[in-house]
Amino acid sequence: MKLSNIRIFLTSRKSWTLPYIIFSAFFVVLPLILIVVFAFTDERGDFTFANFSKFMSHPEAVNTFIYSIGIAIINTLICILLGYPAAYILSRLKSGYSQIVVMLFILPMWVNILIRTLATVALFDFFRVPLGEGALIFGMVYNYIPFMIYPIYNTLVKMDRSYIEAAQDLGATPFQVFTKTVLPLSMPGVASGILMVFMPTISTFAIAELLTMNNIKLFGTTIQENINNSMWNYGAALSLIMLFLIGAATLFASDDNQEKEGGAIW
Repeated sequence: MKLSNIRIFLTSRKSWTLPYIIFSAFFVVLPLILIVVFAFTDERGDFTFANFSKFMSHPEAVNTFIYSIGIAIINTLICILLGYPAAYILSRLKSGYSQIVVMLFILPMWVNILIRTLATVALFDFFRVPLGEGALIFGMVYNYIPFMIYPIYNTLVKMDRSYIEAAQDLGATPFQVFTKTVLPLSMPGVASGILMVFMPTISTFAIAELLTMNNIKLFGTTIQENINNSMWNYGAALSLIMLFLIGAATLFASDDNQEKEGGAIW
């Protein structure tokens, strides 16, 4: 290759995407391919559906999967109920104050999730509160509520205030302004927050192990145990089932967002 051709290649915008393509190929695409391959093969490398049949025939695994979805729904609902009012109040504060408070919400995210969870365990021990399902939900909400607040806050801050002014000029009450203008326009932020809270809750295992003394298992714990016991094929099948759930929820949220963005407020 001539020097001029190399120079043209390096100065083109497409060439700068090459490192990201290589990174995605090795650390995103290849692991997904390996998960699919292991999920549909047995220990000898033969094609089989036995891994999925094993999941369906084990009530404990199915119940753990359903229980994890239930915990994720509860955690997501609590984060919405607590996070939306917080984001709404922050969006109405002056920019300087709101940015400081938002930073306080995000600040714990700079600490590793295991350290935060261990601190939560120490807090429960200090107040002599028994660990269990209540502690698990508390730890989930504590760890993931910033992921609900920030997307909603970001959407509310960027909202066009002319819609609110128009609703007020048309005689809408404050409640009507909120329910018919602010709430529909903030739904993309709510949908993003739901995805950022619901999906990690299903796949997590460290929080459940620490806050329940490993007495309550989530689906992520089941996957971890199988991988640690070198049951790669069954663990890959469980991972693929979880990936299907995440993909379906993501597609559903994307379609829902497109409908809201294309529809009218009223």
